[in-house]
Amino acid sequence: MPQDLSVLGADFVVNPYPVYARLREGGPVHRVRTDASGEFWLVVGHEEARAALTDPRLSNDVRHSAAWQDDGGNAIGRNMVQTDPPHHTRLRGLVARAFTPARIEALRPRIQQIADELLDAMAPLGRADLVEDYALPLPLAVICELLGVPETDRKAFHDWYLESTDMTRPEAAGAAVQALTGYFAELIDAKRRSPGGDLLSALVRTMDGGGDGDALSDEEMLGMTFVLLVAGYETSANLISSGTLALLRHPEQLAALRADWSLLDGAIEEMLRYDGPVESAAFRFTKEPVGIGGTTIPAGEPVAVVLAAGSRDPRRFAEPDRFDIRRAPRGHLAFGHGVHHCLGAPLARLEGAIAFRTLLERCPDLVLDADPDELSWRPSLMLRGLHRLPIRFTSAPDA
Repeated sequence: MPQDLSVLGADFVVNPYPVYARLREGGPVHRVRTDASGEFWLVVGHEEARAALTDPRLSNDVRHSAAWQDDGGNAIGRNMVQTDPPHHTRLRGLVARAFTPARIEALRPRIQQIADELLDAMAPLGRADLVEDYALPLPLAVICELLGVPETDRKAFHDWYLESTDMTRPEAAGAAVQALTGYFAELIDAKRRSPGGDLLSALVRTMDGGGDGDALSDEEMLGMTFVLLVAGYETSANLISSGTLALLRHPEQLAALRADWSLLDGAIEEMLRYDGPVESAAFRFTKEPVGIGGTTIPAGEPVAVVLAAGSRDPRRFAEPDRFDIRRAPRGHLAFGHGVHHCLGAPLARLEGAIAFRTLLERCPDLVLDADPDELSWRPSLMLRGLHRLPIRFTSAPDA
């Protein structure tokens, strides 16, 4: 009998970790159900999660699902998230050639400028919603500039995306998907007519067979644009907001970071481990019966690998529920593992480093302006992010 996670209600959304810990005590693999996704298998152990994420018998392609009946189930286009090697390898390689470390590092001055401009706007107010006023607009501006999305379109894009992921309103979500599909098709066509120096223009040239003769199809280009835009800011936004909350709830850790900025990179890794931006990886589907952690999952079954649970497995991390910026948590699963490891992880880390240091230096008395137990979290098993994070502060005199 599968455990019904839906009956756990808001408590599970706000803090799923006790539930994952309880499940893990009974074994690393469980059959569960939710109202949004029906019945599926949940992997909650660290070792088992890493094994599942690299097992070729677990496919990202929904056509391996026993319940598959349509043309592939891809929300928008054909993309890296929903394909397997060698198709995935080809698509990822095409993006990686344009999404280079040098291109990401070149964004550093612009990311800093955006962070400063956002804090300039917040400073006179003395309080803000960190999500709406800082954590979301910073990475959204960065990825839109990187891809060449006009500034006038960004709010509409963000609103459509939020609606498309709201599984409590399926009709509105479907309409938002259609709106996004139409917008992306128009944007790609605009880049073909008038290419620039942005990443999307580079991918359009690939679409048209530029370079080595390989080319992206219309469907692949549509899916690629969607994944890059969404993954390019959602994870960073969740990292900035959840990481700030973790620091504010652990003032001794915040004080240690302010006293020694050499701890920043390690602090970000601990934020990713402790309450990362992605709760579960995209569904995998068993191509044949697969044994995981002593449990055999039949062929055609959906499997959710819970990255957040694996990153708090006591078999891998001592005192996993303790937030410690000196931990050096190598092996956390916040950005996945294996061939589907998040391509944008370096950009998310760079944005986080700039966002945290700028915020904490310019707002030395930053405090939470709400009861932390009453904060609202997005009801999603895949993405873990706050709806709002009210803060109060006084800007530094030299800001």
